[in-house]
Amino acid sequence: MKKLTSEQLRDLYLDFYHQKAHAVIDSASLIPENDPTVLFTTAGMHPLVPYLLGEKHPAGKRLTDVQICVRTGDIDEVGDASHCTFFEMLGSWSLGDYFKKDAIKWAYELLIDKLEFDKDKFAVTVFKGDETCPRDDESAEVWKSLGVPEDRIFFLDKKHNWWGPAGVTGPCGPDTEMFIELDKPKCSEDCSPACDCGKYLEIGNNVFMQYFKNADGSFSPLAQKNVDQGMGFERMLCILNGLNSVYETDLFNFAIERLEKLSGKKYGEDEKITAAMRIIADHTRTATFLIGDEKGVTPSNVDQGYVLRRLIRRAMRYCRTLEISDHALIELARLFVEKYKNAYPYIKTNEEKIVSELEKESAKFAKTIEQGLKEFDKVVSHLPEGMTVFPGKTAFRLYDTFGFPIEMTAELAKEKGFELDRAGYDKAFEEHQALSKAGAEQKFKGGLADGGELTARLHSATHLLNAALKKVLHDDNIQQKGSNITSERLRFDFNFPRPLTEEELRAVEKLVNEQIALDVPVKLEEMTVDEAKAQGAVGVFSSRYGEVVKVYTIGFSKEICGGPHAKRTGELGKFRIIKEQSSSAGVRRIKAVLE
Repeated sequence: MKKLTSEQLRDLYLDFYHQKAHAVIDSASLIPENDPTVLFTTAGMHPLVPYLLGEKHPAGKRLTDVQICVRTGDIDEVGDASHCTFFEMLGSWSLGDYFKKDAIKWAYELLIDKLEFDKDKFAVTVFKGDETCPRDDESAEVWKSLGVPEDRIFFLDKKHNWWGPAGVTGPCGPDTEMFIELDKPKCSEDCSPACDCGKYLEIGNNVFMQYFKNADGSFSPLAQKNVDQGMGFERMLCILNGLNSVYETDLFNFAIERLEKLSGKKYGEDEKITAAMRIIADHTRTATFLIGDEKGVTPSNVDQGYVLRRLIRRAMRYCRTLEISDHALIELARLFVEKYKNAYPYIKTNEEKIVSELEKESAKFAKTIEQGLKEFDKVVSHLPEGMTVFPGKTAFRLYDTFGFPIEMTAELAKEKGFELDRAGYDKAFEEHQALSKAGAEQKFKGGLADGGELTARLHSATHLLNAALKKVLHDDNIQQKGSNITSERLRFDFNFPRPLTEEELRAVEKLVNEQIALDVPVKLEEMTVDEAKAQGAVGVFSSRYGEVVKVYTIGFSKEICGGPHAKRTGELGKFRIIKEQSSSAGVRRIKAVLE
């Protein structure tokens, strides 16, 4: 295996696919644009949904990038050897160009020939088929032709080897996943990559979008077949360098060393200490990128800001395990900025904002702890005399209402002679999670991933709204700070220092509806970035758009965008604002519908 630095691995991957005629595009923001199905960009394909649905990408049919992602579904797994909340995904795509044979052949060439992974420890999985879609024998035969033995090709069900659709309907299909067998015993004779025993570590995945899932649950062949490849950057770096954990790679080792110096404790000497260092390092890296993102978020009690706050406070809690100050997060954040400033220059540009937000959150958390301590003492004073168990529901209320960490409740309860009812706490927490999940599923249903006409119309309405806000508020510096579209409504975030008046909201509505009433065609042009700027198009002018960009002219709006959109403004109906509120400091949020 080739021992590479993180910088070398990024460059090697992009160069490899560039040699295969793929255009290199920049990573998109961690904050998804117009995708209500997720709070964060969780995979390389998310920013490319319009193109996977058939829109033409300005850079062509073959693309490659290194996409930054955040996943918080397995936040409780962070602390082990391989899980991270922030990670980079090495990606390549075919948009209606090559398909299974070339995708698999090139993946094998990259992993075995270029990166020199041990082919005797290489294993793959393919879709075994079911009553709705046939077995993926085509992929299996390509792997065999490359020399992968039959006993290292595993056929698995849809749970393991199927992707999508992103929404209720849309593109989907089988995938083939790539694994490295680790030097540890098998859990059983039937041990396979489907196991959770850790014997097999996934390093890559090729999704073959060849079907469209219809509203009735049936599947139809896609006219445009796509390939979506993703490879785990941190995991590959770890294995290539013969390390036991991603936290020992050059992406983290400097942060771990700083924590050792601050705490006087040694990484690896104790499971609790090791886990604490990993969690602090991981969560601080994630917070650095979320705050420093081009569409950066700040800690709050809703949506992305809530997740960010949870990560920061969780890291601060674990600082107490190491007996160090919360200020450690600021020291680590500056180290991460230096590490990533060449790959993602905006992180360096926003360094002081990152530090400022961490300092503010540290002060707020200190108040939370103080308030929680008072509430804890109040609860204890009201518990019946002779009671020896601290109620789990009460512990959860301290967490849910006051943000008081369960670990601190357990420690304080023990000091006061109580045993914490952890089972009761876990039950209350699970009930809360179930309610939150149900709410999230309702909140984030539908969206651009469905590619429906309603969502396309609402997307066009956001362009008109953006232009109208600039005119009514006489402020050309207004920019989109976030957009979330479902099939029922649009949500648009923009920078502005104060609430809008009722008169201003009605004026915005009037301007948008005037453009709709003109029933002008939605015009799409492809041009260079310089040409788009010269024509006054708005958007984030970064190299990720490539040399040629798509510019949509919709009435008095001209924006760089990937689509999809309505064909004419008259299709939009009547535009109505239903709510205007604060999203975060200096950012306002408008919710609107089309009637």
